[in-house]
Amino acid sequence: MSETKELIVEIGVEELPAIPFLKECGNVVAKWRETLAQNGLDSECEFYYTPRRIAFYHPKFAVRQEDGFSEFIGAPRQVAQKDGAWTPAALSFAKKCGIAESELKFETVGGKEVLYYKKPVAGKPSSELLGDMIEKFLLSLNFGKSMRWGEGKFEFIRPVRSFLCLLGDEVVKFNKFDVESGDSIFMHRSVGYDKFAVKNAKDYFAAMAKIGVILDQNARREKILSEFKQIEAKNGVTVEVDEALLDEVVAITEHPTALLGGFEREFLEVPSEVIITSMKENQRYFPVFEGGKLANRFVVVSNAISPEPSLIVKGNEKVLLARLSDAMFFWRSDLAHEFGPEKLKNITYLKELGSTFDKSVRELGVAKRLAKICADRLKECAGEGYEALLERAVMLSKADLTTQMVYEFTELQGVMGGYYAAAKGENENVVTAIKEQYLPSGEASALPSTIFSSVVALAIKLETLIGLFSAGKIPSGNKDPYALRRAANGVIKIIQNENLNFDIAAFLRETAEGYAKFDVEALINFIFDRLYTFFDVNPSVVKACLASKKGDVLAQCEAIEALGAICAADDFRQNFSTFKRLANIIKDENFGAVDEAKFENQSERKLNDAFKAAVKAGGSYSERLKNLFGLKAAIDEFFDNVMINAEDELVRKNRLALVGQIYAEFLKIADIKEISL
Repeated sequence: MSETKELIVEIGVEELPAIPFLKECGNVVAKWRETLAQNGLDSECEFYYTPRRIAFYHPKFAVRQEDGFSEFIGAPRQVAQKDGAWTPAALSFAKKCGIAESELKFETVGGKEVLYYKKPVAGKPSSELLGDMIEKFLLSLNFGKSMRWGEGKFEFIRPVRSFLCLLGDEVVKFNKFDVESGDSIFMHRSVGYDKFAVKNAKDYFAAMAKIGVILDQNARREKILSEFKQIEAKNGVTVEVDEALLDEVVAITEHPTALLGGFEREFLEVPSEVIITSMKENQRYFPVFEGGKLANRFVVVSNAISPEPSLIVKGNEKVLLARLSDAMFFWRSDLAHEFGPEKLKNITYLKELGSTFDKSVRELGVAKRLAKICADRLKECAGEGYEALLERAVMLSKADLTTQMVYEFTELQGVMGGYYAAAKGENENVVTAIKEQYLPSGEASALPSTIFSSVVALAIKLETLIGLFSAGKIPSGNKDPYALRRAANGVIKIIQNENLNFDIAAFLRETAEGYAKFDVEALINFIFDRLYTFFDVNPSVVKACLASKKGDVLAQCEAIEALGAICAADDFRQNFSTFKRLANIIKDENFGAVDEAKFENQSERKLNDAFKAAVKAGGSYSERLKNLFGLKAAIDEFFDNVMINAEDELVRKNRLALVGQIYAEFLKIADIKEISL
C-alpha cells in the first residue's frame, strides 16, 4: 500500500446561490469520489461548504497511484498471421504497444485467440493529477444555470476565485479557470478582505476561528437552532423552523447569528400568510408566534460579525417595513373593490380552452355532476341550499387572480380568495372551499376538511385533467409543466379520504363529451396508473387489478390491498402455480355456460360445487379472493383426474367453461395472468 498524507482541498468561489446549490449538494461527494476512483485515488473524505467555499478533507490520501498495467488487445490469429508470417495488422499492433515483432504473442480472450500485450504502468504522483481531477469534478456538477467569466472562457455556477490544495505540507500547484492554486484562503468579509495563509490540514481547520468562518454546515445549523431556543426562552415566543428555509440560511451564511426583530402591530391586520410569505420569500426571516398566533416579531439570521447587532436588526426592520406597507396597501385596496368572477373573462387560461371564467363555468358543471353522487352528505354539511353555495364557491374560486395581493404573491392564490370571501360575508362553507381548492398540494399536504370543500377541489382537478388532455397538454417522460400527475394523485387521495364510491371512468367519459374530442381512455389510464405509487406491493399486483377494468377508484384500492396481502404470504408463490395454469388454459372469455349434466368425473362436480359455494359466500374483495384461492385443492384434484381436451367436443367445451368461470370470477377483481412473482 502506498504512502498516505492528509489532503485538504478548498475551492473558493463568489457567493453560491443557495437553492440551486442545495439541489446538487447531495451529489457532490459522490461526484468527487467518482473522479478520484477513475484515477485510482479514491478514499474516505469529509465535505464542507459555505457560500464562498467548497472543501474536502481526506485524513489518508495516497501520495501516488498504485502501479498497474495497460492491456492491449489486437487482431485474432487468422488475421494477425498468414502462412506463419506476421501481417500488417500484427506489425501495426507491435508498433502501438512499443514492442518488437519477437515479443508478439497470442492469448485467449473471450474464447478467441487474439494478439495480447500487458504493459506495466507506473503510478503517477497525486500532485500531478489533483489539478485535472478538481477541474473535472467542478465541471461535472449540475446546477441548472451557470455563469461565464474570463471573456466567456470559463463556466461554473459562480466564478472561481481561489484554489487551496495541500497534500501534507506540500502545496499542490496547478492553474485552472485562470486561477493559480496556493496556500491561502479568503477570510469572512467582516474580518477582512486579505487572504490567510495555512500550512496543512490541521492549520486549515485551526484558521477558521481566526478568519470568522464556521466551516461545518452542521455546526452552523446547530448554532442557529441553539440561538432560536435562547430567543424563545428569553422572550416567551416560538420561532417557526421551516426546514427548507433553514437549509437555505445555513447555505448563505459563514458565521450565522440569530437576532430578534419586530414590526408595528397594526400590520397584523394583514392575513398572517401574507406576512409569513413576505418574510420567508423576500427576506429569509423566520416568523415568530406568541400564544399560538403570529406575533409582530421575526428572527433574522445575520451573516455579519458585528459588535452592534442592534444596527443589523434596525436595518432589517426597515426593509420589512417597506414590504409590509405594500402588503397593507394591497390588502385594503383589494377589500375596497368588488370580489367576483366577472374580471376573469379578461384572463386567458389557455388558447384552446378560453378564459379563466370559462374554466370556472366548466368546473361548476363537473361539481354539479359530483354533487349528485354525494347529495345527502352535502346537504348535511352545507344545508338545504348547498347547490347555490356550491355554485358560489366554484365561481369565486379563481376571483383572487384579479387582486393586487395575488399578483404580488402568486403562491397565495386560493388562500387570499378565502380571506376576501370571508371579508365580503360569504358563507363559511364557501370560504373554506376557496381556501382549500388546491389541496392536496403535495405528498405530505393536508386534504380538504369537509365534503363540501372536497367536491370543489375534486371538480377543479378533474376539469383541469379533462381540459388539458383535450387540449393535447399531456405529460411525457419527466415533463409535466401543468402538474397533471399531482392533480391525478389529488383526485385519488380525495376519493379515498371521503370514501366516494363512484365509477370515475364512466364519469370521465360522460363529462368529456362537452370538450374537444380526445382519447378519454388515455386519461382514465393516466389517473389509475398513479395507483402504482400508492401501495407498497409487487407492481404486478397493481397491474393485475387494473386489468380488471374496474372504474371505481375505491374498489381498485380495496382490490390492490387485498390481493397484495395474499401475494405477500410465505406460501403464495408455491401455491400460485395452480392458478397460473388455470388462467393460461383460458384463451378468451367466450367459454359458454357450465352444463352440470355433462360432468363425467366426480372431480368436476366437486370443483363446481366448491366454486358455487365460494361465489355464494360473497363478502369483501379480501374475503372473495381468499375463497377463490381456497379452491386450490379442488382445482389440483381436477387437473390430476380430468382431461380437459377430451375427444368429445361438448365435454371439452364444458370442462373449459368450468375452469373459465373460476378465471372470470377472479377477473372481476384482478386478472391473475398479470401476476408475476
